[in-house]
Amino acid sequence: MLTKTILAVAAGGLFAMASCVPAFAEDAVAAPATDAQKLNVELNALAPSQKGCMMTFVAENDLAMPISKISFELAFFNDKNAVDRVTVLDFRDLPIGKKRVRQFDMPGVRCESVSRIIVNDTPVCDGPVAGACKAALTTRSQLSVPFEG
Repeated sequence: MLTKTILAVAAGGLFAMASCVPAFAEDAVAAPATDAQKLNVELNALAPSQKGCMMTFVAENDLAMPISKISFELAFFNDKNAVDRVTVLDFRDLPIGKKRVRQFDMPGVRCESVSRIIVNDTPVCDGPVAGACKAALTTRSQLSVPFEG
């Protein structure tokens, strides 16, 4: 009789704990969305120029502190999906919560041949702790050309 009572109490405890797990899981999933700190960089436009291709990016710093200097190492893929070049672009400063437009004239690049751009690294990120810029990086593209972080 004592064994049946102990088993009943233990089973009841397991059911009670199991019913709480979904609530805890929902809280854990919801919490990061409200505290999300991101470094948003958007590929906004590609336009032919006299030198090659004018690339326009829009960047916004939603981290907890300003960035006094940041650069991105980008890999440009051509229309044969091969890496055409890797270069570092200086995005200068990014204050908290402000959008900044940065343009770069890429000599010798034909805009129509750019098939994809990948952010390889953030070699310079002055302000946040080491690794925070790359970890918080979120990329998107307004064009048919994918822009990946």
